[in-house]
Amino acid sequence: MASLRTRGAYLLGLVLFIMLLMSYSWRSAIPISDVSVPFDIGNATETTSTELIPSPIPSPEPEPEDKEPIPEPPPPDPPAEKKKIPDHPTYKPERPPSPEIVDNFPIAAAAHSAADLPPLPPWNLPPNPHVPEKTPLFIGFTRNWLLLQQTVVSHITAGWPAEDIYVFENTGTMNANEHALLSLQNPFFLNHTRLHMLGVNIITTPTLLTFAQLQNFYLYTAIQNDFTIYFWGHMDVIALPFEDQYNKTPENMTAASVGRYSTFKSPYKLAVQALRNATSSEPDINAIDPTKPWAIRFFAYDRLALVNREAFEKVGGWDTSIPYYFTDCDMHERISMNGFDFPPDDVLIGNFTDVAGTLDDLIVLYRKKNTVEANFTIEWDPEQEKKEEEERVRKEFDKALKDLDSRAEDTEASDKWVSDLPGSASYWRLLEVMEQMTKHKNRNGGGGRNTWQRLQTGGKGEPYYRDPEGFDRAVGMITQTGHDIYSEKWGHQNCDLIKYNRTAGDEWRVERDWE
Repeated sequence: MASLRTRGAYLLGLVLFIMLLMSYSWRSAIPISDVSVPFDIGNATETTSTELIPSPIPSPEPEPEDKEPIPEPPPPDPPAEKKKIPDHPTYKPERPPSPEIVDNFPIAAAAHSAADLPPLPPWNLPPNPHVPEKTPLFIGFTRNWLLLQQTVVSHITAGWPAEDIYVFENTGTMNANEHALLSLQNPFFLNHTRLHMLGVNIITTPTLLTFAQLQNFYLYTAIQNDFTIYFWGHMDVIALPFEDQYNKTPENMTAASVGRYSTFKSPYKLAVQALRNATSSEPDINAIDPTKPWAIRFFAYDRLALVNREAFEKVGGWDTSIPYYFTDCDMHERISMNGFDFPPDDVLIGNFTDVAGTLDDLIVLYRKKNTVEANFTIEWDPEQEKKEEEERVRKEFDKALKDLDSRAEDTEASDKWVSDLPGSASYWRLLEVMEQMTKHKNRNGGGGRNTWQRLQTGGKGEPYYRDPEGFDRAVGMITQTGHDIYSEKWGHQNCDLIKYNRTAGDEWRVERDWE
């Protein structure tokens, strides 16, 4: 009996072991048939009544044949090959050489002193003695001497006292121009000797300044010199009087018989009149709201402008984080925001023409009778035109030398100069040429506006040399950054801040309105 219980327990344990093994096989998907199970019960003589066979595992139902196969994912992109940096620079193509620059004022180039320069048009002589007011005119210069010389000469011949004109040399070449270390072909060349001969002042900036920085330097100079007002103008402008508005003189009248033209109003005299209107205790006829303090007067937008120093100080000067374009928008809008009168219209005092090139010979601005005709050479690039221009200038230079020699021998030489009359045919020819120059500058939708800044490409090897093309490109990049800063400062991209209700104190606090 005990033996039967022992065999029964053994058999029961074996059955439990087989059931556990089958359960494990189902879970691990290992067929039971693959498992070898020993069944040796020793001396047992009894067997199970039935065989223990595991239940079959149901096979999965076949998927429908019309089901689209799942596409395999595309293989991953191969890693991008890293561009190998060459161990030597790859240079851009060489630029073609620029045409040689020749002086556009031959008689001044041949002059030994101011006494050798032509006399001014008698109807544009500055007041003598000087007007009681201080009338400094600031003109900035960075590149293109021929254009600056034209601007200075045109303002002098339009009646502005030479001693009141201040040229700000903003070339960043330190004292290289003062010591004549740069050549005429260098974009940053400035002829100090010529400017002193013309009678104007020169102020050299301590380093190259942006437009906004130069404007603040004007303000600083006015403070240092106790100028309560100052005029400032561009260096790419030709100034010419309104001679067509002058009362017609009899046909037989000469320049000598007209005398000083006491009734004629030169651009300078009209500018002084505008200054007196702005600073008078009486209401200013040029103001929009005479009850407000004045800040600025435009004569041809800012080709010539009159500045109230106190107003510019009160609004904090120019924002130098906006270096070039749009810094004027920022400044002028802030003037209005701060309660100053800001007339949008110009005070008309003369023709101030925006140009990108120069007259062939500046002698035409002195209005000598029977002299060369005013002309403008549009293209300087062709080699043949360059040679013809050099030959023409050489002949005029030789002629100027002969004229100077004859004037030195003849004490009555000044009588040989016969001035033209105001409003003559030569005046209308000048206006016609200036109109052509403006059209040339604004051609292709304004694409020619700043070509004058990159006409000269020489000067390699001279002190403080800069690659002209690279310099111009860098200024363009800085200009774009300035516009971005202006846009972020006001949350607006255009020059109409007040129209879109921006006020003083909104700087850097307004969300973008273009997104």
